[in-house]
Amino acid sequence: MIIDNRFLPTTREEMDALGWDQCDVILVSGDAYIDSPFIGVATVGRILQKHGYRVGMIGQPDIESDVDISRLGEPKIFWGVSGGSVDSMVSNYTATKKFRNSDDYTPGGKNDKRPDRASLVYSNLVRRFFKDTVPIVLGGIEASLRRVTHYDYWSNKLRKPILFDAKADYLVYGMGEEAVIALAAALNAGDDPRHIRGICYIAKEPVDEYITLPSHADTLADKEKYIDLFDDFYDNNDPISAKGLCQKVDARYLIQNPPADYLNEDEMDAVSALPFTRELHPYHQSEGKVKCLETIKFSIMTHQGCWGECNFCAIGVHQGRTIRTRSEDSIVQEAKDFTEYKDFKGIISDVGGPTANMYGYECDKKLKKGTCDHMRCVDADRLCKVMHVDHSRNINMLRKVRDVPGVRKAFVASGVRYDLISADKNHGYSYLKEMVKHHISGQMKVAPEHTEQHVLELMGKPGKETLVDFKKMYDRLNREEGKNQFLTYYLIAAHPGCEEKDMHELKRFTQHELKMNPEQAQVFTPTPGTYSAVMYYTEMDPKTRKKIFVEKDTRRKEKQKEIVVKKQSFKSGFAS
Repeated sequence: MIIDNRFLPTTREEMDALGWDQCDVILVSGDAYIDSPFIGVATVGRILQKHGYRVGMIGQPDIESDVDISRLGEPKIFWGVSGGSVDSMVSNYTATKKFRNSDDYTPGGKNDKRPDRASLVYSNLVRRFFKDTVPIVLGGIEASLRRVTHYDYWSNKLRKPILFDAKADYLVYGMGEEAVIALAAALNAGDDPRHIRGICYIAKEPVDEYITLPSHADTLADKEKYIDLFDDFYDNNDPISAKGLCQKVDARYLIQNPPADYLNEDEMDAVSALPFTRELHPYHQSEGKVKCLETIKFSIMTHQGCWGECNFCAIGVHQGRTIRTRSEDSIVQEAKDFTEYKDFKGIISDVGGPTANMYGYECDKKLKKGTCDHMRCVDADRLCKVMHVDHSRNINMLRKVRDVPGVRKAFVASGVRYDLISADKNHGYSYLKEMVKHHISGQMKVAPEHTEQHVLELMGKPGKETLVDFKKMYDRLNREEGKNQFLTYYLIAAHPGCEEKDMHELKRFTQHELKMNPEQAQVFTPTPGTYSAVMYYTEMDPKTRKKIFVEKDTRRKEKQKEIVVKKQSFKSGFAS
């Protein structure tokens, strides 16, 4: 293997070349080692490196032997374990529990390297071959969303907080940039780290000043107790307003400290400037390419967080509901850096974030006091009057990026909230005009998800009238610019509250109002950390505690999907 010291080491030969006898931290991931700012474990590794720690990386280790987990030896300070960029169960199975044959984060694309419940498997792998080792720290989205009692769709039951099953020592939740540095410093100094914000641990006693969640036993016995637990869990994710949480599990307690502080703009810029190679490590290259690099290699992440709060999405719980924005100078510099790569063809695949048009503005009240308790920034047809949507900074940023010499096109492939464009009376139209003229690659992605009001309310999505108005504006701008660009609609079948008759209505709407036949829809997957998963498990509306219809039969779920994607003439009638 060619030794390339631009990467963090993943072999003993690379450690020797660096003059290391031992790593301080070894990070283990369900992904191959892809050195990109879009890969969480790579970002954590680079942050630790910047703070002076010697960091090794092990991607997708063999779980049947010690050949991989032992190749860097034992770390001095801690093991960091992540299931990867995607929850391993979501990565391995479809919404109807069929095994996925492909994996975009595995070299060669064949899904044969990531075990189910990877965080548990890798923690046990470390324990098997390193007795009485240094602490094991869980991180990444799989651990973050499973940190308290959670509904697990694949086993169809409530599972304990992941720390209890993984037998790890600590869990870093959320994005982890601040918490992992504080944790590393404490462990390296031999100090007790249990005061650090943004971590979870197991204790014999609760913390008196923290909120006490319903116990694991209580949630098993009473579904409304599980809703109570999730309400408190969801409402305590903001660094300014959140309190710590305690949950009794058998005879011990899961302790969740309040969240770590968010990065400010300068800190966001500093992380983005870390020396990522944006490549697959040479150790893996003989196994083939990783598909994800086709889209993330020359993409720019402009911000973190999302306050859209779609009930089926876990971004708000994992990344947070406050937007943290990078500076225009930092984003432009990243675009300039792309032009130094030999394989850069002048095309930036994406300039965006969880929601592309949330860049550059936030609620002043939220920035001072934290997220509101039991009140959303946007919910169904209501945008909070305190949230002043402003696309002006986004427009200026996009103009600067496309003016970089060597950049031919800078696409915005991330999802866009069309209701926010309509809400911005000063700059919404100008933003969409810029998008239509310069930043769309033939089609623009929007996510209405459904059209029936009672389903949309359970999803936390805006009403269909907003979509109709937006489509008219989009079509008009395309005509004015002489463009033939389309809207691509993300649609969900079998979400809690949705019946077959609702999918027939959705089909009618798409044909009669949107003048199109949907080509794709996804069957709803109840993922941990979401209110929609709570609805699926409890069969109740969490707000009212009233019973709702939930489709749980796999065949009928597929039928809901087939109703909306079935090809039909615009003049055809519809079965009712």
